[in-house]
Amino acid sequence: MTFHGSIVAIVTPLKDDKIDRKAYKGLIEFQIKNKTSAILVAGCTGEPATLSMEEHKDLIKNTVEIVDRRCAVIAGTGSNNTREAIELSQYAEKAGVDAVLLITPYYNKPVPRGLYLHYKQVAESISVPLILYNVPSRTGISILPETVYELSQIKNIIGIKEASGSLDQVSKIISLCSKDFTVWSGDDSLTLPIMAVGGKGVMSVAANIVPRQIAEMTGAALAGDWEKARRIHLELLPIFKVLFIETNPIPVKAALGLMKMISPEWRLPLTPPSDENMKKIKEILVRYKIL
Repeated sequence: MTFHGSIVAIVTPLKDDKIDRKAYKGLIEFQIKNKTSAILVAGCTGEPATLSMEEHKDLIKNTVEIVDRRCAVIAGTGSNNTREAIELSQYAEKAGVDAVLLITPYYNKPVPRGLYLHYKQVAESISVPLILYNVPSRTGISILPETVYELSQIKNIIGIKEASGSLDQVSKIISLCSKDFTVWSGDDSLTLPIMAVGGKGVMSVAANIVPRQIAEMTGAALAGDWEKARRIHLELLPIFKVLFIETNPIPVKAALGLMKMISPEWRLPLTPPSDENMKKIKEILVRYKIL
C-alpha cells in the first residue's frame, strides 16, 4: 500500500446524532473512484473528539471493511492519554488498517521528552506504521524538528503530517531525517510548497469534495510536472480558503451537504456555518461547477 499522493481526511457523516453508515460508504466509494490513495478515518476532520470510544472503534472497523484493500486505510488513534492512544492503535491494527496517525497530545502540553516517550510507547505497542501529526493550532504545542528526528529513528515511525503552517519547520524536518521518512502536508493551501521541498503528498480536507483534482495535483508533483501541479494549485486555492472560513470540518460538511452527499450535521460544540459563510461556500461550489 502506498501512502503518497492524495490522502483524504474523511468526514464522519451524522444523521440524527448517529454515524450515517450509508452516507459514509458513499463517501468512500467516491474517493476510491477518484483515485485517492488512502482514507484517513477519524482524523481531525472526522470529529474524533466527539466520538465515543465505541463509535471510534466501530468507524475504523467499518472503514477497513468498506475499503476492502482497494486503497490504504490510515486510522487516527491519537489521544492526550498515552494508554488510550495505545488501546486505540492496537485495536486499529487488529482491525486491519495500514497505518495509524497520532496527533500530538493536546491540553497536557508535554515537554519534548514527554512527546518522545509518548510516541515511543505507542510505536512499541504495535507493528503497523505510525505517522506523527503536528497541528499546533489545535493542540497548543508544536513538536520540534529535533524531536521528530529522534522519533524517526524508531523503526515503525515512518513520517509526519505537518500542519504547523511553517515551511521552515517542514524544511528542517526534511533536512534532518532520512529520505525514507515521509512528510505530508496537513494544510491544503501549503501542499504544493511542501512537496516542492520534499513532501510526498497531503492529508487533505479539500479532497472530500474535489478528490480527483487533489490526486492529479499531487500526482503531477510526484512525477516532477511542476507546471501542471502549480496550475491546479492556483485553480483550487479559493476552494482551499473557503473550507477554512470557519473551524474545520464545519465548512466541508456544509459543502458535502449542499452536494447531497451527507446530511449536514455536526456535534456540539461545533455548529452550522453562519448564513454569510454558507452563502460564500455555496458561491464557490457553483463557481467550480460542483453544484
